[in-house]
Amino acid sequence: MDIQALAFDTGGTVLDWHTGLVEAFTQVGHRHGLSRDWHLVTNDYRRAAMKAIVGQVRPAFNMDDVHRTELDGVLAHHGLQAFTAQDRWQIHRSWYGLDTWPDFPAALNRLKSRYPVVSFTMLPLAMVVAVSRRNDIDWDAVISCEMIGVYKPQPEAYAQVATWLGLEPTQILMVACHNFDLNAARASGYRTAFVRRPLEWGPSGPPDPDPHPDCSFVVDDFTSLAEKLGA
Repeated sequence: MDIQALAFDTGGTVLDWHTGLVEAFTQVGHRHGLSRDWHLVTNDYRRAAMKAIVGQVRPAFNMDDVHRTELDGVLAHHGLQAFTAQDRWQIHRSWYGLDTWPDFPAALNRLKSRYPVVSFTMLPLAMVVAVSRRNDIDWDAVISCEMIGVYKPQPEAYAQVATWLGLEPTQILMVACHNFDLNAARASGYRTAFVRRPLEWGPSGPPDPDPHPDCSFVVDDFTSLAEKLGA
């Protein structure tokens, strides 16, 4: 298998968005004396944001805009209209303060010793830069779908990344914990690696936890992926 570069999905695969957002909702709710199932609120927020951005073609907005607009609807749905503009800003900005999964940084350093590694993500560039600096993640490049103008799982997004990397799609390993992303990457010619992230959606577990059997690699953690790739 001639792998020349690794492309990482970033939201969920690399970043623990659920813990960060639950903490933000909890803090704001406490200030107002309000209690909810913050895990449920957070997951509803994530689902709404993904629904609004997945598959978009040359939209007049990016995922940062979606995170702002979808927050209002989720708060209204859960009876949290008391949250002020400042509260909403705090929740929205928590995306920029997310932590990576604990097993990622060391494994990435190992993988970088052998391969170019890029973030290939639907998240906005500004957010990926912020969280990468926060977590001392040194990508060889960050490729946001907003730079391409076409969002996963559209084939054009995967084709453009291969073109920019100067590689054939079969030379790129797409790494993610989401089948929809890996299935589309594989249909575009990529090799694929499914990394299990059982806590991505908190206690309820991920909605699609079972890897497609056509994945080139299936691992429980990033350390195992580095070992399988000889890094």
